[in-house]
Amino acid sequence: MRVECANCHKTYNIPDEKLPDKKHVVFECPACKAKIKVDLSSIKAGKGSAPPDRDHQGFAGGETLKKEIAKNLKVLLPMPHVMLKAREIMSDPNSGFEEISKVLIADPAIAAEVLKLANSPYYGMSGKVSSINQAIILLGIDILLQMITVAGTSKMMDNRLKGYGLDSGVLWRHSIAVAVGSRIIAARKNPKLGNDAFSAGLIHDMGKIILDPYISKRKELFFECLEKNNGDLLLAERQVLGLDHSEIAYELCSSWKIPEWQAVAIRHHHNPSLAEENELAHILHAADKISMKCDLGTGETFVSDVDIEEKTMGFLGLKEEEIGKITEEVLDAVEIIEEGTL
Repeated sequence: MRVECANCHKTYNIPDEKLPDKKHVVFECPACKAKIKVDLSSIKAGKGSAPPDRDHQGFAGGETLKKEIAKNLKVLLPMPHVMLKAREIMSDPNSGFEEISKVLIADPAIAAEVLKLANSPYYGMSGKVSSINQAIILLGIDILLQMITVAGTSKMMDNRLKGYGLDSGVLWRHSIAVAVGSRIIAARKNPKLGNDAFSAGLIHDMGKIILDPYISKRKELFFECLEKNNGDLLLAERQVLGLDHSEIAYELCSSWKIPEWQAVAIRHHHNPSLAEENELAHILHAADKISMKCDLGTGETFVSDVDIEEKTMGFLGLKEEEIGKITEEVLDAVEIIEEGTL
């Protein structure tokens, strides 16, 4: 089996015969000395099912497929130009509002989407924002970047994913729900993380867009694996492709130059304990589960386990009675944002 260090991302191959007869194992990374935690129960459940680098049809899998995708990420899913330019400008301390305004004005479609969002009830500025310059002044750079991310990614996430069997809009609504839920949870735990949590929540499942055509080529086998594994999406992806969508989302983050700590959180949003003390990983995990509780998950075929990891509940200081309230807030916010982006 292959394991990856959540801290330095070094990978190690461990012979199956050396795996201990336990559900979980922890060992020290030889490179950075961080602790690597491995859930052997899920790995053993799929033991022997992962594909070789090439399957019988000649399709790439495992490390070969991962390298192929990583090499072509900029072609497969390039960051929208306006998002790229806006991030570059905002990261430059010598840049000002004028440069950001010019970038948005040069893309009328995105500018129109940003103005719609700026005037939506979600941002509390209904009818008050009439220009990009006004949006920048009233809402600030951080909120503006958030809106540019929403506008820039909405079109690519609104498409139907044929391989996964997801209708148009399903992934988009799920992503918005996780983004909103992440910001709500961050506001309770660490308000400074609010905007970063929203942006990370929005793109946490982008790996599915990249993997969809590969899944589509193996669709029959994929759905067979889903059925055998009671709808466990990650396990089915690993058995069919030798990797899962969160791994590819991490590679995409690197391609888009997303900060490493955010990329690691996205990589481990399904198993936040592997990300050690990465607060954002736990926030994304909780928000992802809450979105499923809202029936804004990833389709009827996939497992609908809405239980948040016990460690995450403790780490974030979440109480069971809070989950219902957060769920209601997420549902209300998603409806408002959808109205603002239609």
